[in-house]
Amino acid sequence: MPIREEVHGRTLIVHLEREEKRNAINVEMAVGISAALDRLDDDDELWTGIITGTPKVFCAGTDLREGAGAYTDRGGEYGVIRRKRIKPLIAAVEGPCMGGGLEIALACDLIVAATTARMALPESRRGLVATSGALFRVTRALPPNIARQLLITGSGLTAQRAFDLGLVNVVSEPGQALADALVMADDINQSGPVAVRATLAALAEQNENADVAGWQATERAKHIIIASEDMREGVDAFFARRLPEWKAR
Repeated sequence: MPIREEVHGRTLIVHLEREEKRNAINVEMAVGISAALDRLDDDDELWTGIITGTPKVFCAGTDLREGAGAYTDRGGEYGVIRRKRIKPLIAAVEGPCMGGGLEIALACDLIVAATTARMALPESRRGLVATSGALFRVTRALPPNIARQLLITGSGLTAQRAFDLGLVNVVSEPGQALADALVMADDINQSGPVAVRATLAALAEQNENADVAGWQATERAKHIIIASEDMREGVDAFFARRLPEWKAR
């Protein structure tokens, strides 16, 4: 199975384990992530969650061959992006965290990243736009000009740079992101769970209207891209491992 669940005290760890595909999300993985996070939401004995990849890679985003339909009723894209969560979720990132992988991290409450992590939104390099929340979440998490640069150039951030900009909470030594995320989860679990959930709910409520507008803007951008020749060229070039020849239409 590409998704493995592990319980550590009051914390559920969700492992993405499809390293041969750089943990790119297909339908099976989205269903597995959704089921794991359903368990986190519904089990009163679990108070926090961690989502992590393998030691070499966090997640490369959507599997462009198998990822169509990687959407669940309760969690939305990847089983997590639109989830109305009631418990804290930490991303523990090692290695590349690209495209939808970064959007998964942005959908979490906190991020722990090893020095091996590199975070980027390369969709524009493929003639695409970020469709899983980055168009509005990254501008909340980063200064506007930095967010804009990520979205339209495909350039990335190191873990240290992301920490300096306030996106990452803790920078870990290689191989230690999950261990440090567990320390953070244990720290959260020292707080009253009702207070933690009420706090997160209040924070989420303040962004509800902005989220609606963000999803509407994302959908409009998505329709423009789907109708473009550049999207088809970008995807073809990606699979052919060549530079795209843009037509600007």
